[in-house]
Amino acid sequence: MRRFLVLSSFVLLAACATAPPPMQPPLQRQLPPPPPPSQYTRGAIIGLTSQQLVQRLGNPALQIREGSSLKLQFRSGFCVLDAYLYPPVGAAAPYRVTYVEARSRALAPVDQATCLSSLRGI
Repeated sequence: MRRFLVLSSFVLLAACATAPPPMQPPLQRQLPPPPPPSQYTRGAIIGLTSQQLVQRLGNPALQIREGSSLKLQFRSGFCVLDAYLYPPVGAAAPYRVTYVEARSRALAPVDQATCLSSLRGI
């Protein structure tokens, strides 16, 4: 009889229990919206000198010299743009942009023209 009373009290207590609250999905980090369409085109800064690049995009967030090359990195809330500058072969002319790479802050590829627009806030 005692066993019956203990078991029945557990059954009654279990019937009174509430269901756990539903699980909510984890919060995802909100990325800024892409900037509006751009006046730039892919490769728009190829051939620019470092001075021209700074005039158009502002001061770089990072500047690295490696051998005879110069890498300037520009950042916005939307993307990161790396511009690689090299001196012309056999001439004493200024370094010029020969290669450009654009990516999101999460390392995903991004359209260069859109990235350039976000850097200038156009």
